[in-house]
Amino acid sequence: MDITRRDFFKLAGLTAVGVVGGLTVDNVINENNIVHAQAPIVGSKLVKSANGSAAKVYFTKKIDSDHLIKLYDMINNEIFGKIAIKVHTGEPEGPNILPRDMVQKFQEHIPNSTIVETNTMYGGARFTTEGHRKTLETNGWTFSKIDILDEEGDINLPVRNGFYLNEVSMGSHLVNYDSLIVLTHFKGHSMGGFGGSLKNIAIGCASGQHGKRQVHGYLEGPMPFGAKELAEMPLKEELMERMVDSASATCDYFGKKIVFLNVMRRMSVDCDCAGIRAKEPTMADIGICASTDILAIDQACIDMVYSAKDSQDLRERIESRHGLRQLSAMAEKKMGNPQYELIEIK
Repeated sequence: MDITRRDFFKLAGLTAVGVVGGLTVDNVINENNIVHAQAPIVGSKLVKSANGSAAKVYFTKKIDSDHLIKLYDMINNEIFGKIAIKVHTGEPEGPNILPRDMVQKFQEHIPNSTIVETNTMYGGARFTTEGHRKTLETNGWTFSKIDILDEEGDINLPVRNGFYLNEVSMGSHLVNYDSLIVLTHFKGHSMGGFGGSLKNIAIGCASGQHGKRQVHGYLEGPMPFGAKELAEMPLKEELMERMVDSASATCDYFGKKIVFLNVMRRMSVDCDCAGIRAKEPTMADIGICASTDILAIDQACIDMVYSAKDSQDLRERIESRHGLRQLSAMAEKKMGNPQYELIEIK
C-alpha cells in the first residue's frame, strides 16, 4: 500500500536563519521568565537575542512524570484521536533508557494512546518482531501494548523536495494513527552525532528492512551488516540529510498533529541502540524540553549542551560525526525555526 498524496500536507516551517555552533547563547530574560534565544552562527563571537519570528520551546529542569505531563499539556492543542507515542525502547538491559515508570504515567495521562516502535536494520535482539518483543519484556516495557509499526510490512510516504529521497518506507501501522507524540531520550549517537526528535522519527519510524536502508543509503547487501558494510554506508552530511528527508515525510503526514518532547538525562555519547555497550554519561542531566517545532526543540537542546561546562565528550561526538548538519539541513528545508523562546516551567 502506497500513499502518494496527503491533501492536508503542511510544513510547520518558518524562514530559517543561522546554523548552530559550539558557542554559548546570549539570552534575554524578562519578567515573565521567557528567554529569547537564537542559535549561534558557526564561528561567531557574539550571539544576539532572536529577531523576528520565534518558536516556543518549553523547558523544565525537573525530570519526572509530573513535569513531563505539564509540558505536554502546554503543546497538545492539536493532538487528538488515536495517538501514537514514539519512544526508543532500547537494546536489552540498556542503562540509559527513559525510566519506564515515567513513561507509564505519561501514557496513562493520554487517552487512546499506544507506544510505537520499529524493528532494526542491523542484526541483534530487535532485528525480528519476535526478538523485539522479548527485548521489550526484558527492558520493562510490559505496562502497555507496544505496536511494532513494521510488523505487518511497510507503507511508502512521499518526501517533498528531499535531498536524496522521493519517498520513505515506514512501518505500515503508522497511518493507523491520527496524531504522533515524539518522546525522545536526547543523547549522543555513534553515526548521527546526537539523537534528538529528528533521529527518533527519521530512523525510528522507518521500517527495519526497507526504510532504514533508505535513510542509511545502504540499499543492497547482506543483513545483518558488519564492519565492511558499515564502512560502505554514507556518513556525516549525507546521513544527516537523509534523516531530514525521512523525518520530513512523517512531519508532513501528521501536519499539526505532531509534538515533540526531548528528555535530557543520562546523555551518553552513545545511543540506546548500543545497549550495555553504551558509555557512561560524563555530563549532568539538564531537563525536559517540549515544542510543536522539531527544529526549535533540537536546536534548544543542542544550545543547552554547548552551554554546559561538562559537555566536552558529547560535543566531540556531535562534531566528529558532523551531527550539527541535522539542524542546518532542517533549516534549509524549512522544517522549523531555529529561533526560539525558551520558556522555563517550574
